[in-house]
Amino acid sequence: MQLPTYDDVIAAAARLEGHAHRTPVLRSATADARWGAQFFFKCENFQRMGAFKFRGAFNALSKFDAAQRKAGAIAFSSGNHAQAMALSARLLGMPAVIVMPKDAPAAKLAATRGYGAEVVLYDRFTEDREAVTRQLATERGMTMIPPYDHPDVIAGQGTAAKELFEDVGPLDRLYVCMGGGGLTSGSALAARALSPQCEVYGVEPEAGNDGQQSLRAGKIITIPTPQTIADGAQTQHLGEYTFAIIRRDVKDVVTVSDAQLVEAMRFFAERMKMVVEPTGGLAFAAACEAASGEVNSLKGQRVGVLISGGNVDLARYAQLLTG
Repeated sequence: MQLPTYDDVIAAAARLEGHAHRTPVLRSATADARWGAQFFFKCENFQRMGAFKFRGAFNALSKFDAAQRKAGAIAFSSGNHAQAMALSARLLGMPAVIVMPKDAPAAKLAATRGYGAEVVLYDRFTEDREAVTRQLATERGMTMIPPYDHPDVIAGQGTAAKELFEDVGPLDRLYVCMGGGGLTSGSALAARALSPQCEVYGVEPEAGNDGQQSLRAGKIITIPTPQTIADGAQTQHLGEYTFAIIRRDVKDVVTVSDAQLVEAMRFFAERMKMVVEPTGGLAFAAACEAASGEVNSLKGQRVGVLISGGNVDLARYAQLLTG
């Protein structure tokens, strides 16, 4: 197994030039004052299709040969990878089939179909999404691009952190939202090259701490589908590629509660005027936790916060913030 490198991140950035948005890095005087650190928010909620996933999907699909493009791409996803694959396939002129859970947010289902992909539904609690997808890929001759465990996907996701370091310089810590580990491992590749002293932390929901367990055990741990409002992090295990990079380059994997995610979403809405989905609040919730203990471990530090996306059903969003 050959792991992607920072050179692959650089190559991905070149492919994404003119296609992906260079998303803004925002600051918050309120956050800095409240927690005694300098926060730099990399806002992938402003990326095309509303999440960082566009980076990895477009990078992977742009490397297809003519035969692969003709047959098209297939993927499984709870929502953001689905939309990223659908939009990337449309931009590159190829068909796409996306296997999505029946209980995926309505906005994500509608957007995926809106980008032109065929959606095949499955039950995330009784069916194996990878098995369903592989069978369809075989039947239709399509190339499967997984949501995180693929070198080209990881390299594409790493371009977000690459931009962050280029824009703000070295950081002391970088907190990254984590499901299957694509964004975290890609970010770690960028940090290792551009800010070697930066400690990278992957952040999972408490109910879905497979990555944390895996790091502690030294092997990939699989868990039942977690019950959490962070639907983008309802993964059961890390990938072979992502775990290898995380184990080598990530300082630690930490967790936060759903209640902490809601507080992070509320802060973004009230103080920064941003819509952020629950999964997108993971990184900031963990940073707040680190700064709120008996000893503020972030005091005086430069802290990067990678906001993964803003794709949330508005009715559900309002319910979470007012509930």
